[in-house]
Amino acid sequence: MRAEGTDLNPLIPTLPDWLLPVTLLFVVLALAYVGMWRGWRRRARRHDLPPLVQAPPVAELPPAKLQAGARYFGTTVSGSWLDRVVAHGLGARSNARISLSAEGLDVIRLAGSFRIPAAALRGARHDQGIAGKVVPPHGVLVVTWQHGDHQLDTGFRLTDETVADKGTTEAHNQWIRALSKMARENVRDDKEHSS
Repeated sequence: MRAEGTDLNPLIPTLPDWLLPVTLLFVVLALAYVGMWRGWRRRARRHDLPPLVQAPPVAELPPAKLQAGARYFGTTVSGSWLDRVVAHGLGARSNARISLSAEGLDVIRLAGSFRIPAAALRGARHDQGIAGKVVPPHGVLVVTWQHGDHQLDTGFRLTDETVADKGTTEAHNQWIRALSKMARENVRDDKEHSS
């Protein structure tokens, strides 16, 4: 028998009491991260979208009818404001510069710039939220567009001096009128071509 107060082997150090719980915490966090990453990739495969139309470099953008700084909230399946589309980087929230021209809506952002062609525009409206982001009423500019077989909603909140001068609702109204006009022209053109 061993005498009380003596170690079995004084050359082997004992582990601190906190080491096991901290190690378990890091293992659980790592497993949670891997699970979220796999879920994000599964969601990207679920929305099997064709490649996005790339926006031209900023120096080569066509003359703009409207342009503004904005916060890009994300893209969802139209009519389902929580069903975020993550394919092709559309799920990443970021700051953006949006520019509306006769060719379409160019979304310039670090997370991946893209163009919504004028022919793909289906409308625009105010909303209170999109992709899980909720703001005061009329706080989100939602652009509805067609991409492949999917109708999508993309949400922005204007952030530049236009909003400071006019207020969020009036600034969004200006964009809604311009985008809706382009969408109506596209519908009229589609009907004429199908006749």
